[in-house]
Amino acid sequence: MSAHKSPKGPAPRGHARATPKLALKPELHPKPRVEIARLFQALGDPTRRAMLDRLTYGPQSVSALAEPLGITLTAVAQHLQVLEDCVLVHTEKVGRVRTCRIEPTGFDALEQWIADHRTIWERRLDRLGTLLEESDEDG
Repeated sequence: MSAHKSPKGPAPRGHARATPKLALKPELHPKPRVEIARLFQALGDPTRRAMLDRLTYGPQSVSALAEPLGITLTAVAQHLQVLEDCVLVHTEKVGRVRTCRIEPTGFDALEQWIADHRTIWERRLDRLGTLLEESDEDG
């Protein structure tokens, strides 16, 4: 390989080396990306909704969460994994106990999606109402 093509050799005259771009300082706690379709799919399951309902009263251990559901701890863990993937629940293991709590990020994304779509539909319905009023006046 000739000297001017070598990445380690000196740069040939008249050619400047590309300077590396500075990396932007990462956020300390970047917000996870929430996929709305997965969020609705997660909320479509009655067992997961029941788990979320129980967690609204405060953090609970996995075994306490499983108790009234009548399902195995393995099944609860699988449901929790789906809820964690959608950023609706956060679990943390301290010693031998895994504790679950509500994670607001997924709910914030859901609330924003609903607000955005409500605005769109309200505008469309307002236009439809105006159009219907105009057709009544013409008729």
